[in-house]
Amino acid sequence: MNVFDQAVGSHEQIVFCSDPSSGLRAIIAIYSTALGPALGGARFYPFPDEATALTDVLNLSRAMAYKAACAGLDLGGGKAVLIGDPRQDKTEALLRAYGRFVQSLNGRYYTACDVGTDSRDMDVIARECRFVTGRTVAYGGAGDSAVLTAYGVMQGMRAAAEWVWGTPHLHGRRVGVSGVGKVGRRLIEHLLAEGASVIVADVDGTAIDYVRAQHPEVETATADELSALAMDVFAPCALGAALNDQTVSALQAQVVCGAANNQLAHPGVDKLLHDRGILYAPDYVVNAGGLIQVADEIDGYSEPRARARASQIFDTTQLIFALADEEGIPPGQAADRQADKRMSEVGRLRGLWLPSGK
Repeated sequence: MNVFDQAVGSHEQIVFCSDPSSGLRAIIAIYSTALGPALGGARFYPFPDEATALTDVLNLSRAMAYKAACAGLDLGGGKAVLIGDPRQDKTEALLRAYGRFVQSLNGRYYTACDVGTDSRDMDVIARECRFVTGRTVAYGGAGDSAVLTAYGVMQGMRAAAEWVWGTPHLHGRRVGVSGVGKVGRRLIEHLLAEGASVIVADVDGTAIDYVRAQHPEVETATADELSALAMDVFAPCALGAALNDQTVSALQAQVVCGAANNQLAHPGVDKLLHDRGILYAPDYVVNAGGLIQVADEIDGYSEPRARARASQIFDTTQLIFALADEEGIPPGQAADRQADKRMSEVGRLRGLWLPSGK
């Protein structure tokens, strides 16, 4: 078996972390440090097996590298997965053990929040590690990165609206939001404030109940049926692979723009959307607001500065649409080319990032 080709691929480094005394089993993947130290969240999730966890962390870390490149950040892409149920397995001892592994990389990887972790967890990890961002306000951080993630997705959605309908507004549009967790809830608030009508779905009934209690005007659907309903915009905001051959063939929306990472079940889905005339706003372009927020913490957080940078997601999204139109390719492919270009042109001046090079 060729481990480098089959398991590692084009990643720079993969670290398997085990601490039996705390129960920690984690994988840290660094895709690229061509533009700077890798930054990406720590996902705490009950993966069915290690192979699934490895696949997820490899895909997510690659997406983080492309996200940072398109956002114009001097950062590379990395990710961590902690295997287990955070409701049962997350402990101070486990988080601190994870922090020691991150510290051992000496700044090649900065960790942050993701599914199953939050800012309070980052404060615990930081007791063992200097390379932590996404911390609570009390410790100098920005707090929940969902704030600018949702804001950035809204900028991407406005850019798509202007491209399709000639106006950067969602007033009167029907938007389906699949996944109403931390980001989805905030996106709903932006949409309602702009005068859109919203229909939501989530596999967690309590999440739906929370949204309906806050916004009684919101419609609901099951997670399986939402993507096939009549709407103007479909916003995947749950876990990845929401767009596959079946969902795309049934999709009635003219625009897909959401917060979820790795929305395409396989690369060919980008072309399926393109062939059907459905405008896809590449996920790692529009959901970069959270990355921008936590990246800003590294040198001391400034909310106005971070929000101003997240506002640029509107322009970046329109640039991707224009490149795709000019070259006759799907937007996802255009975004990949743009990210590859920056990593190649800027990265060749830096090479592998080492602490002494910062």
